[in-house]
Amino acid sequence: MGLFDIFKRKKHKDKVSEEKQHSENVESKKLNSAENNVNDEVKDEISKDKVQEPLKNEESEQDLDSKEEKETSSILDNQASVNEEIDDETAVQSNQLTEQESADIKVNEENIEKRENEKAAEVEESQTKEHSTDSDLSDDENSVEEESSNDVNSIEYSENEEDKYDKGLEKTRSSFMDKINRLFANFRSVDEEFFEDLEDTLIESDVGFDMAVKLTDELRDEVKLQNAKDSEAVKNVIIKKMIDIYDEAGNGENNSINLVSDGLSVIMFVGVNGVGKTTTIGKMAKLYKDQGKKVLLAAADTFRAGAIQQLDVWAQRDGVDIVKKEEGSDPAAVVYEAVQKAKKDNYDILFVDTAGRLQNKVNLMNELAKMKKVLTREIPEAPHEVLLTLDATTGQNALNQAKLFKQVTDVTGIVLTKLDGTAKGGIILAIRNELHLPVKYVGLGEKVTDLSKFNPSEYVYGLFKDLVD
Repeated sequence: MGLFDIFKRKKHKDKVSEEKQHSENVESKKLNSAENNVNDEVKDEISKDKVQEPLKNEESEQDLDSKEEKETSSILDNQASVNEEIDDETAVQSNQLTEQESADIKVNEENIEKRENEKAAEVEESQTKEHSTDSDLSDDENSVEEESSNDVNSIEYSENEEDKYDKGLEKTRSSFMDKINRLFANFRSVDEEFFEDLEDTLIESDVGFDMAVKLTDELRDEVKLQNAKDSEAVKNVIIKKMIDIYDEAGNGENNSINLVSDGLSVIMFVGVNGVGKTTTIGKMAKLYKDQGKKVLLAAADTFRAGAIQQLDVWAQRDGVDIVKKEEGSDPAAVVYEAVQKAKKDNYDILFVDTAGRLQNKVNLMNELAKMKKVLTREIPEAPHEVLLTLDATTGQNALNQAKLFKQVTDVTGIVLTKLDGTAKGGIILAIRNELHLPVKYVGLGEKVTDLSKFNPSEYVYGLFKDLVD
């Protein structure tokens, strides 16, 4: 199953989820309204009872006062006889008041109990309706999950990871959608002028010149074949074709980091200054250390001022070891010492930082070749990965850097940083289509945990989901 099929299934799953959430919100509002009505009725009943009780007590006190006045006048005639009568009458009245208050309290309790029973019945009825709605939606959602379990869930990603891609690609998705919507704002028909405008729009969206030309050429036949005429139908054909081309270019691509199962794995990082190369090493070192790996860093960028100190700070922050020399030292000597230490102390992974002097390709090529020679002499298969770090915010410049570094050294994969801070995330389409290099990690935020393994299906969905119904 292709990426577009996975894309459509994820889109349908999201729709089912949205409908379920909407239904839950409606039922919740109904339930809250019913509870409020019951609570108001109970409060009113209690309030009435509280108002009536003082009135009854007041009437009782007035009766007592009247009787006491009469009794006081009779005391003057016969003190002893009246005292006995008052005692008897007071006892009777006290018993009558006690019985009346008990009766009032009992009535209040019965009223409250009645209201609570009515409230419980309404809540139970609402829950029964909600359960019925959830069951219907659950059936639809389960059918989608069962059909796509072998494809969408072949790589296990948490909802948190999906949210990272969704938020990380928000700027790119919004920018791309605005450009596409502008293209279709004045849509009349699918003619040559439309395809020329589409080609310009795709180039502006940083999908790459080659892919833009290839896409428009293939779309000319595709639109006719599917007989697409209205704007929404044409838009769907465009998105599907872009995903298909991206999927085809990545056939057989391996997005995982190549680590040896037993022994030392060496990963070398290359890239120009300022793209986040050293920061990426620090984040990746933390990720692998948290997985239980024993990690060592080699500060082989002895050319850039502050590079050694920056990597040293990351080593301390991550709690990993580092091999470093003074600024201006031979990078190959740093690599040699690092390999010796890694082999002697049984490290699992060695990360090697390098200089980014792309402006002088000859010196850079010689420097990287010398380091590789040292590594290969000590570990024949090393380096196991040569990762090129690119800054997503530079758009087409990142693509040009990738082409140049590919000429200088054997790049095995891409780490694309700052993807969350740019509207130029479409550059991944160009990298795969023109360079056929796998993107292995992407930066979706500033935190260490925001450096994520690249998932093509999540990327495609995060980029295009708002453009297809």
